[in-house]
Amino acid sequence: MELAEQIAAYTPWNEQEARDKALLLSFLERGQDIYTRDNAAAHLTASAWVVSPDRQQVLMIYHNIYRSWSWMGGHADGDQDLLRVAQKEVMEESGLKELKLLSPEIFSLEILTVDGHVKRGSYVSSHLHLNVTYLFEADPEQPIAIKPDENSDVSWIPVTQLPEKVSEPWFLEWIYSKLCEKVTKSGF
Repeated sequence: MELAEQIAAYTPWNEQEARDKALLLSFLERGQDIYTRDNAAAHLTASAWVVSPDRQQVLMIYHNIYRSWSWMGGHADGDQDLLRVAQKEVMEESGLKELKLLSPEIFSLEILTVDGHVKRGSYVSSHLHLNVTYLFEADPEQPIAIKPDENSDVSWIPVTQLPEKVSEPWFLEWIYSKLCEKVTKSGF
């Protein structure tokens, strides 16, 4: 199933997802290339929400650019299989070798603002990440490792400690809290 069909079939969890779903579909319908960063204003990304088997911890990285504990994910960079992108990014950014997909379906949708920043010596203008999130599980006993060009720490964080760790209030309120609630209420 193509991404536009997957997003069209997705049932939004809340108003944020309903509005972001409509906007994501409009981007896809315009026929612009949003699968690559050639579209500097808005492009597709995939994220992963990685939970422990008991659902009490989330695997997060300390992101160098955002200077906050963050989920893992990255740019589609031309790959139209966003599930594959999300899984690849988790393994690259955390060093995990084993990752269990809890559902092949989209777990969450969001449009994220990215402030202008310097990456690899070049300025990147402010833009939008048209993001699709997938849900994974991993064993906290597995070895993990940082990816120095992107993060300076990787850790399993108890869900109850997210408010203390995450320094991006909007992400905490609108994204991470929603993802925790969805895990709990969806029975994953």
